[in-house]
Amino acid sequence: MKKYVIEREIPGVDQMDAEQLKGAAATSNAALAKLAPRVQWVESFVTKDKTFCVYLAEDESVIREHAALSGFPATRITEVAGVISPVTAG
Repeated sequence: MKKYVIEREIPGVDQMDAEQLKGAAATSNAALAKLAPRVQWVESFVTKDKTFCVYLAEDESVIREHAALSGFPATRITEVAGVISPVTAG
C-alpha cells in the first residue's frame, strides 16, 4: 500500500473537545470498516481549522471514497515519496 498525507479543511476542528474528537474518530472508523482492507488510518494532526492525516491506501480513489462516506473533506491528497528524520543523518 502507498502512504498518503491528506489535508482536510475543517473550520473549528482545533476547538473540538475530547468527546467531539472521539465522535469524529468513530465516524471515520465506520467508513474505514466499509473500505477495509484497501485503506488504513495511521494518525492525524489537528491544527487551526485543518487536520493532516496519514493513511495507507491502495490508491487515491479509496481515500476519496472514505471522504465521501465519512463526510470529512479530502481537500488535498499527497502521496508520500519518502521519509526522513534526524536518524537519516546517521
